[in-house]
Amino acid sequence: MDLRKLKTLIDLVSESGISELEVNEGEDRVRIVNAGSGPSNMGQVVYAHPAPIQSTHPAPAVNTPAETTTSEAMEAPAAETGFVARSPMVGTFYRAANPESPDFVKVGDTVAVGQTLCIIEAMKLLNEIEAEKAGVIKQILCENGQGVEFDQPLFIIA
Repeated sequence: MDLRKLKTLIDLVSESGISELEVNEGEDRVRIVNAGSGPSNMGQVVYAHPAPIQSTHPAPAVNTPAETTTSEAMEAPAAETGFVARSPMVGTFYRAANPESPDFVKVGDTVAVGQTLCIIEAMKLLNEIEAEKAGVIKQILCENGQGVEFDQPLFIIA
């Protein structure tokens, strides 16, 4: 279909106030939708709303990490005082081999390199997590039975 013909059809639709026009010409098919002043408002909604939504979403996202950074900043001094033992996998954190056994380590315990700190159950497999550094357990950052993510801090060893 000719561009001049399309332009004429669009002008006719907008001037007449009809809401929809469909034209079939051979294999060509054109559908023009207009609801009077509605499309111009709708056009503003379609083109004006995505920009504010996009700029609105980053604003809370920027504020949320800033708040998180503030809370992390409060925890950061504790983390800076020692080595942070992190989870090497996603799974469930356990402080002991079974509920009746004593915990592998407690706050204040001295650990050696290679000593078991905890168990992380992943896909029905129990994985012993060993100390990478020797020192004293300053803080245990997970609760028994809690789900943990990859690279999540588990212990602080100083």
